[in-house]
Amino acid sequence: MRGALRLVRAGNLGVSFVGTLVGGLVSRGTGIGAPVVFWVYLLLAASSTALITAGGNVLNDVLDRDGDRTNHPDRPLVTGEVTVGAAKALAAALFVVGVVVVVPVVIALPVLGVILAVAVGSLLGYEFRFKARGFVGNGVVALLTGLVFLYGGAVGGSLLMVAPFAAMAFLATLSREVIKDMEDVAGDVGRTTLPKTHGLGFAGGTARVAVGFAMALSILPTLSFVPPITLAGIIYLALVLAADILFAVSVGFLPERLHYEQTMSKVAMTVALFAFLAVAFR
Repeated sequence: MRGALRLVRAGNLGVSFVGTLVGGLVSRGTGIGAPVVFWVYLLLAASSTALITAGGNVLNDVLDRDGDRTNHPDRPLVTGEVTVGAAKALAAALFVVGVVVVVPVVIALPVLGVILAVAVGSLLGYEFRFKARGFVGNGVVALLTGLVFLYGGAVGGSLLMVAPFAAMAFLATLSREVIKDMEDVAGDVGRTTLPKTHGLGFAGGTARVAVGFAMALSILPTLSFVPPITLAGIIYLALVLAADILFAVSVGFLPERLHYEQTMSKVAMTVALFAFLAVAFR
């Protein structure tokens, strides 16, 4: 059980689940006082996101065993804590349940099915093809993060409202994925990552540019649908400013202190998630 939980990366699943919830709440814009049917649909969509993310995480470990022997020698498949056959069965089951659980919502909201199909296709495409292409793979992972918010937004009824937050999530994730590749450059096997092809300096500059665009976009909601003089606007501005500072720190020392920078990026994304949630109470 412990090995399986490590394979699915339980901590990341919480972020996927909450991200979908936040996307739906931002789109709806009524806080927690939404109809019961909305909450049922949103919780099913969030569960679907978490399950499919879990399946992708397990599949990632199955396919990354060679590289993990150098970069992450404590992973369950490397240590033998979980067998490869069991991991493959677990990944398949998670994907199937992740799709089945959201079928009632897809019937009511077909656009959700389109986003789900794009997400699953992108995830599988990443694992079996684009991961080896380095920066293209980074972009696919970033796309999947942005789709989490759009997935919830579809339940809330307004994809346009959630689009700026999805774009910020895309850019922030793109930066973090590049930093992760910088950290793993010594043990990457069969991947043409940005730091391997263009060097750590160029990769660090790319991460900084992505973060810069994300920070620039963070002001957009206050210029359109979250007036800064309202309580929601004040809370959003305070939290997004804190997130922007953390994002700046997350690229400030590149190409040095890579593990620290990656951790700061993750913390910044968590704070940004709370900033996005404030918009739901506008």
